Formats: sequence, C-alpha cells, structure tokens
Amino acid sequence: MVFDRPQKPGQSQPKPSPATNRPNPAIQKSSSQTPKTKKIITVGGGGSSGGGRSKGGDDGGGKNPPSPWLNPDNEPNPATTASFVEYLRWMRSPDHEYKDPTKVQILQMTEERANYRDRLTQLTQRTELIAGKENTFQVKCAWRIRVGGHRGPESILLPAFDALGMPYIPSSTLRGVARSQAIQEIIGKEKISWKEAEKKVAPYFGSLEAKNRADRAGKVIFLDAYPLPNSGCGLTVDMANNIWKWENGSLKYDPNPNPFLSLKQPSFLIGLRLASGCNDSTILKKVQQWLIKGLQSGIGSQVNTGYGELMKAGEGRLSDEFFRIDFSLQGQLIHGRQKFTEWKCNNDKNTWQTRGQAEAEVRPIAFKSMLRYWFRTLALGVLELSQVKEWEAKLFGAIQPKQRGWVRFDVLEGKVTRNEPQPNRMGQNDDYGEQEGILTLAYSLEAPEGQKEAIAKLFQNLTWLMFHLGGVGQGARRPCYSRQDRSAAPWWRGSTLIPDSDESFWKLPVTPKEFQTLFQNRLQGFYKALGDLGVSVNYRSPKTVVQPTSHSWFEAVDSHCKIIVVRGESDTNKPYSLDLLHQQFHQLENQQYTEAKSLCGGVKNDRPKINGSEITRKVTPSPMWISDLDKYQVVTVFGATEDPRKKYLKELRDRTSPQNYIQLWPFT
Repeated sequence: MVFDRPQKPGQSQPKPSPATNRPNPAIQKSSSQTPKTKKIITVGGGGSSGGGRSKGGDDGGGKNPPSPWLNPDNEPNPATTASFVEYLRWMRSPDHEYKDPTKVQILQMTEERANYRDRLTQLTQRTELIAGKENTFQVKCAWRIRVGGHRGPESILLPAFDALGMPYIPSSTLRGVARSQAIQEIIGKEKISWKEAEKKVAPYFGSLEAKNRADRAGKVIFLDAYPLPNSGCGLTVDMANNIWKWENGSLKYDPNPNPFLSLKQPSFLIGLRLASGCNDSTILKKVQQWLIKGLQSGIGSQVNTGYGELMKAGEGRLSDEFFRIDFSLQGQLIHGRQKFTEWKCNNDKNTWQTRGQAEAEVRPIAFKSMLRYWFRTLALGVLELSQVKEWEAKLFGAIQPKQRGWVRFDVLEGKVTRNEPQPNRMGQNDDYGEQEGILTLAYSLEAPEGQKEAIAKLFQNLTWLMFHLGGVGQGARRPCYSRQDRSAAPWWRGSTLIPDSDESFWKLPVTPKEFQTLFQNRLQGFYKALGDLGVSVNYRSPKTVVQPTSHSWFEAVDSHCKIIVVRGESDTNKPYSLDLLHQQFHQLENQQYTEAKSLCGGVKNDRPKINGSEITRKVTPSPMWISDLDKYQVVTVFGATEDPRKKYLKELRDRTSPQNYIQLWPFT
C-alpha cells in the first residue's frame, strides 16, 4: 500500500494559488481590501511576531495607532532611492509596549518602498569597468542569503551593506570563500594539514609568512558584489523562531519569533581582476574556479538550511547529497514571517490591536527543526541529557559551542500549490492548503569522512520516522482535518506530511500488525546507526528522563512514553484516534480546564499543583502527536503513565479490537 491521502469532505479540484497575489501597499490600510487578514496576534511586550494588543492610547477616538515611532506627523517617508538603513532610525526608542508590532511594520516599509534600481545599475557598471566585462560573471541565489553579522536597532540582524546602505557581498567575503575552497580541495587531494595547504595557496592569495617575497601579496583583486538591478535587490523580511532551547542542562519550550532582513533570490555580479604586476591569466582562471565552487557550497549564515547557495548559470548544484524525497504537505502549512496589514482600535474595550497575515512559504529550516526535534526526542529515551546535547550539536549545529553541523538540509522546487483558506466566512468552503517540494539531505564540509555511512543510515531512518509520526509547520501535532460544523476558523487544522514516492522504502503495509514490524525496524535502524557513530545505546531498556505527573511530562520517547498504531471507524470526518481525543478534551474542558490542558495542551494560563506546589503554566504544547496514515493512525503520548493521558489510551484500547490497537514503543 502506498501512503495516499484520502479525499477530504467537500474537496474540489485544486485552485490557482493566491500566494503571489500580494495586496497593494497603497491600500494596506483598508481591511476590506486585504483579502487574507489572518488573525490578531498578542505580543505582550515579549514577542516580535507582527502584532499586539494593549489598553488605552486611542489617540483621539482611535484614528492613529499607539506607536512610539509612527504617527501622521512622524512617519518614515524617505525618497524611494534611500537605503533600508534610513528607516532604522525610527526604531531608536526606549522600551515601549508597542515596540514589537511597530518594528515589524517598519521593516515591511523598507521592503515595499525601496527602489535601488538606479544605484545598483551604477554599481554593477562600475564592476564591469574595473574588472573588465570578460572577468565578470553572474550568480543567482536559489532561495535566501544573509551575509554579514550586523545588529541594528532593537538587535535586528541586518545583511551586510556598504557606506551608502546598499546590500552587498564584501570583497573580503569573496576572497575568504575562494581561499577556503582552495585549501579544502588541496587537503582532500594531498591529505595534508590545513597549515601546509595554506602554504600551497599563498602564490594565489598571498601570505605574510610566505618565504617567497612575491607570494606575500595576493595576485587577484576581488571586487564587492552587488545585486543586479533586474533582481530587484531581493531585500525582504525574514523570520527566525527558536522554539526549544537548552537551559541549565534541560530543555525549555520558549517560542521566540524574531524578524530580520535577508535577501531573497537575488542575482549578483561577481568581478575579479589580476593585481598590478601580475599577467598570468591562469592564476585568475584558477581562482575563479575555486570561487564558483565555494559559492555553490553556500556563503554567509545558515548555509546548512538552504541559505547562501549561489550558482553560476550552466553550473550544477555542488552538493554531497545522500538522501532525497519528494513530499506534499496538506493543512495549515509552513509559514515565514507574519506580514503586518493594519492597526485596529476597539473603542468598546479601549484596546489597540494589530492585524497580520501569515505568509505560507516552503522553508528548509522547518524540516531541519522537525528532524532535530525527533532526533532529540528519540535519543533522550536512551542517552544521558549531556550526550543528547552533544550529538544534537554535532549533527545539526549549535551556537554554544559554535558548530555548523554535519548535515545540510534543503528543499528544491518548493512551492505553495494551494494556499490556506481565508480566515473568514469567504474561506468556509475552500480546500486545505497544500505545499510541495523535494527535501534533500547532504553532508556538510564538517562531516567526518569515516562516519558518513552511519550519518546517512541515521538520517534515512530518522526522516522516515518524521514522516510517520507527525507533520511539519503549523498544527504539526495533528493530522489535517476539517472542523465538522465549520463554525470557527481556521476551517482546516493540522498538518499531514506525505512522501510522494513509489520506492519500496516508503511503501506501507495494510495491517497495523505489519506496520508494527516496519516501524520497529526503522526505529532499530536509527538506534543502530547512533551506535555506529560511537554512542552506547540500549533501546530495550529505555530511561526515565523525568518522572511525569498528571500535569507535567517530558517530551522524550522514554519509559513513560507510549507509541501505538490504531485503526477504527469514526462518526465524524476526523481520524478515529483524533475524534476520541477531542471528545475527551471537550468533556474535560467543560469540567476543569487544567485537566483538558494536560491532555491536549493549551494557550490559556492555569495554575495546577505539581508535586505539592502550585505553578503557573503558560502556553503548553500538546503531549500527543497523531499522524494519519490513511488506513491507521500512529499516536505518540508523552507522560502516558499518568492520567488524563493514561485514561485516553485505556479508552482507546477498550474501544478497539486487539488486532487494531498495537503498541510500537516501548518494545514488547
């Protein structure tokens, strides 16, 4: 049986995606002319996701937003040719409760109002004149790029920019890329040390330690690289959101969305020329070859997650790829930034609100984050916390200690094939959103040669497990389903990730019993590969990370976690296991919200007692993951040995025949 997604109730033929139909900035102030207003986002002084709500400050009847920077008498309105840096001075303000949504609004202005065409035309012409047209070439960014580590007002990450505020790639960066590529190639061919390889590239790039005086200065001049005018510069608002973080040797759930500026799909003009006194054209040609390969490997930050790959026309992708899978994603989709649409004043409640629109985007970082999550969750049940943290950093990268990671994650041909329904009555009969692309995994330059086989086996099994344990993006812990009565938006919720492949590796059996064998083989393959990397693993005797209680649990596949496969019929359009979960949740919600939150998670604050002490719980992710595989569902329950989660599994088992309720973890 191939993993096919059943037709959804009321599903129609795919419709043209409105993803490219962006609202005109000139009419953004009119909510009636912004067709995809998503929701109101509460900021509360800590987030920066593009929205806020606050009391007071109606400024004469709610005509003007309560912004510390923006009002009719003080709003950024520079010439369209002014650089994006010109907008940043409007952010230089003391801390203010409306700071975060206004920051997003100003960043959006820099994207929508700037016109750098004339200046970039001058800069690219200058490059051709200095280098000679025959010594220039163009490269295009496959997705996004951010070169430079500048921090602007409010600690916003900014791309590198010149003295006039034009985004660019500094010549020093290009030289470093070419030199690094040359050294790595020599090391690979001659099996020598980095220090020895540096001596061999000195005749090209120069070295103060060179014995030959002529080799102390570089033979090639690198020019600053600017975006081509016809690429529109590519400056756009981007978003980073670190949901989980290690803190004091433990994990903390703390979503922290931060907007920043990057360049999206720009093209650059690269120019090189021989230094004065050097006439050897073969040197220039060789350095250019190294530079082209280095740019293909990726430059700047986040090169292991799809950023920074620059390709010359006619050149193939330079990637040590070991795994790929076509996929489609159905449901609430992967999103990038939350796009500001307007301020709204609720005079009845004397509150200000901002409205935002989440932009659907296929982002490689979403897949990397999900694979990272499942690696950590699976490893925590068999390794010590310190070991998990160490190996997570090696495989995926880390900031402290700084590591780039052994694997690169990318998505090719990613696109939104059907946008999510509008969050109002107009979208009530729309289909679910859909995205598709090709997920690729490749070795990074840091991957140890002798461990590549084990790395490949680990990630092949981990990727398979990710596809069959949950989704990606918004609503990833639930499969795609439709609200039965369509009384509340969003009409479609959840996320179903589907591998689009006929290969035997991805084919699923018909019965839950057969799936048990397949799933456990994949899980054992993951643990065996972890052992091949040099880690001692005993998955037959899982650990207890933290003793769970009714209202606390640890997200780990440990001795208190249960994973089951279940099959049954539902009276609604929801999968069988999800239908029962929602029934129990609503029963508990009407009696005691704390119990309901400990079953399904929740966003409302509550104060349960845990080990005799009352604590405040804020946003709490669901302790359950449900994946719909068409004929059956896979249900993962953290802290499954305590009620109300234990009670849910018992009722699910009691309602289901033994051959249709089978435990996958712990192994029996």
